[in-house]
Amino acid sequence: MSRWKPSKAELLAAAGKTVPDVIAPGLRVLFCGINPGLYSGATGHHFARPGNRFWPALHAAGFTSRLLAPHEEQELLDCGCGITNLVERATATAADLAAAELAAGRPRLEAKVRRYAPRFVAVLGVGAYRSAFGRRQAGLGPQAERLGEAMLWVLPNPSGLNAHYQLDELAALFRELRLAAEATG
Repeated sequence: MSRWKPSKAELLAAAGKTVPDVIAPGLRVLFCGINPGLYSGATGHHFARPGNRFWPALHAAGFTSRLLAPHEEQELLDCGCGITNLVERATATAADLAAAELAAGRPRLEAKVRRYAPRFVAVLGVGAYRSAFGRRQAGLGPQAERLGEAMLWVLPNPSGLNAHYQLDELAALFRELRLAAEATG
């Protein structure tokens, strides 16, 4: 359990580190982040930086019965959800990633989808989705294409750096996905 706050030196040392997937067969939703930030790389937990709205949006949307902390991420599996990333290496910001890295993330994600068969894959970041999937005009919400058998959905990046969406807006968009996932069984 990582609840400590990493020092500046520990954050800088986290560049390039990876964070293990939270994944299991047959999930309702596999959330796919862009890549771990340095805080996640340092702590070993997804969406760990204070100010990231992933965990609050997930709870407000009804995916979890209570607000989970990043170190409790394994509890997501009990909710039928998991987490992976398009790019595995931790960086200070997603802007540090090359378009080729995002594009290379798609086949890795496809392999995970074939192996674990989630019903939905929710990519967290429309820009990352556009780059990785070559869909320059893609918007938020359900996508026409599938990833293997999984339905694709695009949600905003919940990073605190993404000021375009407030928590209530994120929660409403996450809730649409939850309702769609529940409607499919």
